[in-house]
Amino acid sequence: MKILLDTVTFLDSALSSNDLSERAKSLLMDANSELYVSVVSYWEIAIKYSIGKLALPHNPDHFLPKHRTKLGADILALEEESALHVIRLPHLHSDPFDRILICQAIVHGMVLLTPDPRIYRYPVRTAW
Repeated sequence: MKILLDTVTFLDSALSSNDLSERAKSLLMDANSELYVSVVSYWEIAIKYSIGKLALPHNPDHFLPKHRTKLGADILALEEESALHVIRLPHLHSDPFDRILICQAIVHGMVLLTPDPRIYRYPVRTAW
């Protein structure tokens, strides 16, 4: 199964948070899961870190690739089709980062691993 981690899921796994569900932990550890972290999540984390809204133990340019690699996840680039797919989404959620992650999951046929109930209202496969 191809799984796209939303930003909070990636951070929770990188920071060894207790906020991950048992299902999320199972999917992250499953050898059959193909894990992906979007460059969009990197962008969101870098913005929040740079304006002081997110504390990390190390600078994002070292912290993020290290933990992505530790998870065994690949990076997912943002390409034209996903960027333009946003015009097809109903406007149920105003967070632009979440909306583009939803688009990437739809376009690439991925399951979006997220605890956010607002995302469940979109036509995207989710797990938590």
